[in-house]
Amino acid sequence: MTTLHANNLVKDYTVRRTRLRAVDDVTFTLTPGRTLGLVGESGSGKSTVAKLLTRLEKPSGGSIGLTDADGAAVPDRQHRHHVQMVFQDPFASLNPFHTVEHHIARPLRLHHRAAGKQETREQVARLLERVNLDPEEFTHRRPHELSGGQRQRVAIARALAPGAQVVIADEPVSMLDVSIRLGVLSLLARLQREEQLAVLYITHDLATARHFSDDVIVMYRGRIVERGPADEVILRPRHPYTRLLAASAPNPDARTTDGRRREDPAATRPPDGAGGGAGPGCGFRDRCPLATATCAQTPPDEPVGPGHLVKCWHPGDES
Repeated sequence: MTTLHANNLVKDYTVRRTRLRAVDDVTFTLTPGRTLGLVGESGSGKSTVAKLLTRLEKPSGGSIGLTDADGAAVPDRQHRHHVQMVFQDPFASLNPFHTVEHHIARPLRLHHRAAGKQETREQVARLLERVNLDPEEFTHRRPHELSGGQRQRVAIARALAPGAQVVIADEPVSMLDVSIRLGVLSLLARLQREEQLAVLYITHDLATARHFSDDVIVMYRGRIVERGPADEVILRPRHPYTRLLAASAPNPDARTTDGRRREDPAATRPPDGAGGGAGPGCGFRDRCPLATATCAQTPPDEPVGPGHLVKCWHPGDES
């Protein structure tokens, strides 16, 4: 069993000589047998965190490390053996020219998980069965012959092929039909339990984050603004931004007298400037109805319950 530690991660990009901070001082741990939900609106830095954890991007600061069941450090050269990613788009993440067998057999060979053609075929069949796909039916198919849900199951099998113990699922169901999303999420939850995987579930959907995560962290402009047990964060949010996310979820009863959907002005007000979390103070203060002069200073992590932390000067204040 492998544990992933992300410590004070920072990621900067330079665009036209302007520094943009996509991730700012992000720290968390992915623990075997547990799912951590990472939520936030588009542009909050969620996918950048995923790329850092899988070493598709190099951090500008901070560190990422792995430890085994005994607490010993896992060598860096084995990082991708232990950490794999399930991408958002199942249509783009599989090569249309190759069969399902090729997609799963390749990481088996690269990570020396199978010796010889016969053992490779057996391992491919076993992995397909683990994601509820019949090997005889799907082994020789190509991606265009699969539905979106079947493609994503193949992508999950490919992620497990190297023997991964940490799975980064970057909005794995957002591009699938609503009718099949539950099946894919239930599959991930079952594999997490049976294989004692450490899972990072990235999403903008608070409802699925609550039901499929043990803990949740909320990001805004590259910073973590709230973290804690899933039910606490989603049902009893204390940061104004988390409460705004919860209030922006579709609600058929949230209508004005003329039948239009009621909108929170803070939800439609764009943030000032760019650069993610770069700069002092609370990054949400330009949209927050509770903002005061104190918010120009960076808030500390305020404990508001067991394991529940909020980076806010006014946690739980009523607007």
